[in-house]
Amino acid sequence: MGKEGVKALFEGRKLVIATKHRKEEALGPILEKELGVEILIPEGLDTDLLGTFSGEIERKEDPITTAERKCEWAMEVTGMDIALASEGSFGAHPAAFFLPADEEHLLLIDKKLGLKIHARHLSTETNFNAQEFESEEELREFAEKALFPSHGLILKGGKDEVFKGIVDWKALKEKAQGLLNRYGRATVETDMRALFNPSRMKVIEETAVQLIKQINSCCPACRKPGFWVRERESGLPCSWCGSPTESTLAHRYICDHCQHVERKLFPNGKEEEDPMYCNRCNP
Repeated sequence: MGKEGVKALFEGRKLVIATKHRKEEALGPILEKELGVEILIPEGLDTDLLGTFSGEIERKEDPITTAERKCEWAMEVTGMDIALASEGSFGAHPAAFFLPADEEHLLLIDKKLGLKIHARHLSTETNFNAQEFESEEELREFAEKALFPSHGLILKGGKDEVFKGIVDWKALKEKAQGLLNRYGRATVETDMRALFNPSRMKVIEETAVQLIKQINSCCPACRKPGFWVRERESGLPCSWCGSPTESTLAHRYICDHCQHVERKLFPNGKEEEDPMYCNRCNP
């Protein structure tokens, strides 16, 4: 099934995006263009009840399970049979621990077609950070590095004082000074909600592009969309000694619908690895 054939499966249908943080600004244009769907945003869907970045409500489940709950909730509220949800996680990059990273997940659930397609994208293009401060100078230095005021900030003080979505210097200074007067120190952190964080919104958009690629990849056995890489196999041989390296040798594509599996060698376009990445030649 080609790209146009896949689009015909979705064209003209209403797709509900489970969000309260304006993620449709990044997701909507791509989905409308590539799938031909009509975007619907449910009213009163408080996705913060499943967890907040600022910590008032703990996210009790993993990102994919949380995204699935959002989809099911949105379909229940609207009566639609296709939904999309986004979930993000922030922390140290799994390979470069000194870099902060934004890991975004998108989950599409289509009850009519029996599809559940998950896309993941990891990016270091994030301003994720937090620190304590005791002076306006420390706060200003943090804010400038965090791309404020184009990116929102959160202030915390005491046990439960939280000010979220701050996007101008006057409000930042006033609220910060109040916290310093009361507690002597406070915490400032980046507001990672999509509507207050253009950097995150960009990563969500990039994840949507990845999702479309996966949707357009159909299983050769059952022809269902979403046939994509589920496992990466290391072992690309060294060009000097032939020993297996940690570099990718093959990808395993698995269909979530019929479980058909295909192994594709040399997915990165090379059959040997540079000796500099070989533990034997360059220990």
